[in-house]
Amino acid sequence: MNTQYVRDENKSVPISSKLRALFELQNVVSEIDKFKTLRGELPLEVQDLEDEITGLKTRVSNNEDDTKDLETAIHNKKSAIKESETLIAKYTEQQNNVRNNREFDSLSKEMEFQKLEMELSEKRIREFTIELNSKKEAIASSALLLKERLEDLDRKQRELEEITAETQIEEERLKSKSEKIESNIEARLLTAFKRIRKNARNGLAVVTVQRDACGGCFNKIPPQRQMDIASRKKVIVCEYCGRILVDKDILDQIETVE
Repeated sequence: MNTQYVRDENKSVPISSKLRALFELQNVVSEIDKFKTLRGELPLEVQDLEDEITGLKTRVSNNEDDTKDLETAIHNKKSAIKESETLIAKYTEQQNNVRNNREFDSLSKEMEFQKLEMELSEKRIREFTIELNSKKEAIASSALLLKERLEDLDRKQRELEEITAETQIEEERLKSKSEKIESNIEARLLTAFKRIRKNARNGLAVVTVQRDACGGCFNKIPPQRQMDIASRKKVIVCEYCGRILVDKDILDQIETVE
């Protein structure tokens, strides 16, 4: 389409030209929307998978750090038990050479304390071992899920790349065309167009009158209002859905100049 829309701040652009520009822009962005529909939910699925994979990697990393800490804690408790055993053996030998009951009782208390320390260390080792096994199971489970998600991501990315490769040239051409049209539409109208389009379920901000009804919401339009739309002397919006209305002949005019 070679229609040119000249924006001149010193001259008043006819409303009919503004409406044609808006309708042409709508046609172009609707074509771009078709490509987005073709890609479907793939971009979102890829993003969700990437986020999930990041979370799984973080979970695995945290559990591996916890595993190292638990292994160190178990090693330290085992070392503490050996130290207590060495002290008990030392105190037992010293008891054989005590000179009075006071020294014997003192050594007995030290031996009893070390035995309690050993029991506490053994308890902690059991607790740490249970937690360690749980962490290892979590790592194995997360690693398996991570492998599956990486495979899913690879497949989804290839699907998306294949679809994008097929449509990229045409989509870029349409995007360039839409930007060119936008540059020749006054800011107020362009802002309104984008706002309406954002709120419209099907992305239609500009629609034609079809069978005496709005082409967007299909509510009936009074004959006088249809005449006003056909005259193209002002921008008219649907009183029901807020879309910009143009007469169906405007399409023929655009097609004629292609």
